[in-house]
Amino acid sequence: MSGLRGIYSSVTDIRRRVFTEVARMAYEGGDYSRIEELPYKIIPGDRASYRGSIFLERAIVSERIRLAMGLNLRPVDQHAPLSSGVEESAIPEKYYEPPLINIIKFACNACPEKRYHVTDGCQGCLAHPCKEVCPKGAISFDSHGHSIIDQEKCIKCGRCQSVCPYNAIIKQERPCAKACGMGAIHSDENGVAQIDYNKCVSCGMCLVNCPFGAISDKSQIFQLIQALNAGEKVIAIVAPAFVGQLGPDMTPDKMKAALKMLGFRHVAEVAVGADLCTLDEAKDFLENVPAKQPFMATSCCPSWAVMAKKLFPDLAPYISMALTPMVLTARLCKRQHPGEKVVFIGPCSAKKLEASRRTIRSDVDFVLTFEEVMGMFRAKNVDFSKITETAVLREGTAAGRGFAIGGGVAAAVKEAISHIDPTREVKTVSAQGLDECRKMLMLAKAGKYDGYLLEGMGCPGGCVAGAGTLQPIEKAIANVRTYTAQATEKSATESKYEIELPLLLE
Repeated sequence: MSGLRGIYSSVTDIRRRVFTEVARMAYEGGDYSRIEELPYKIIPGDRASYRGSIFLERAIVSERIRLAMGLNLRPVDQHAPLSSGVEESAIPEKYYEPPLINIIKFACNACPEKRYHVTDGCQGCLAHPCKEVCPKGAISFDSHGHSIIDQEKCIKCGRCQSVCPYNAIIKQERPCAKACGMGAIHSDENGVAQIDYNKCVSCGMCLVNCPFGAISDKSQIFQLIQALNAGEKVIAIVAPAFVGQLGPDMTPDKMKAALKMLGFRHVAEVAVGADLCTLDEAKDFLENVPAKQPFMATSCCPSWAVMAKKLFPDLAPYISMALTPMVLTARLCKRQHPGEKVVFIGPCSAKKLEASRRTIRSDVDFVLTFEEVMGMFRAKNVDFSKITETAVLREGTAAGRGFAIGGGVAAAVKEAISHIDPTREVKTVSAQGLDECRKMLMLAKAGKYDGYLLEGMGCPGGCVAGAGTLQPIEKAIANVRTYTAQATEKSATESKYEIELPLLLE
């Protein structure tokens, strides 16, 4: 897991100030040409705090503001005001132009893609093991006997690093590329990071691992608030990973009251949909494995599912056709409250793309991350410590709430199968992070997991490690486990909404 996750840095601070100011401007309404003032509000004063120039800082923030409003980046070689396209985006419905994940070119540090580098820890030792093991003769020495690596000859095998007795040779990788499990990031002709969108699955791991804050996804916060301002009835459905994400003062029993302060009409937990997804996948597994297919993979993580279909198209039929918890919860809410809109609030960037698919657009109207919703709370000056109205979320079972953590989906499906068919033994394997998911599928393709239920999660740690989360991953996992233990019903088979499932799947 990356060392950047859970650290409140200047990059984190700027991201959150951008969301707050965009949300505040949207709530206030009126003439949006005042967007031109926001970079000066977010980066005040006349001296640079983060980079060599305050003008560069404001230019980068300006592009972040546009992305936070769902707008495209402006071309660097053409004049365009910051407000260009704002009026078109000020609509009470989903506004999206691809791509979702964007690199702000002039914010990128043009980091080396991958290299082995000799530090000043080199002692110029007599043995020179680094030179002896190098298969390409890429290592020579200066006048003091210190090692020098010829990057043109180096094949990045790492053998020199492994034998250095002083640990003086380090491996440097571009953080965004290292975090990308799809190998979708490379350098352009200027050494600046570039995304291959044919490979990208929008997991967002690059944007939370870039220490220069050069990568950002697009937000729907501006359009959602337009809908609220217009008097639309909007239901907030909250992913199981929400526990503790908004800080210690936001306890789970305050969530309903807090979200209603932002203008939402109803609040539901997506753990309900997770329970229904569990039941659907359990039935799928019992019907199809091994009678019709060698194994079955879970469907709830969009990055994982898209990755599997891109890299292993022949295995695509073995991914469950079950609707995701987000979609099932949205459908349930729309059955109960016809004509109302639904916003999914969760940890994930990729859910924004899932909700934009033609088959799902009518179910999920908006997707926001926890980080974006925190911007809304700050814009409205909501003090969680002063909320006295409480209402415990009781709808989801422990199994559904456990979806937020790596291994939780497979555990829920296995547990449900034990109730449906106590004679059936189910073997499971789970992988978190796209690198590990790929390895799992390679083994499955080789027949190593015949008869298994496979769970894939695009983010290392599960949903609690998504790109839109606010808390350190280990802390988030502990919070969800505590919340899961508090559920009255434990198994998805105890969900009172099971009777609704056939209607939702029509």
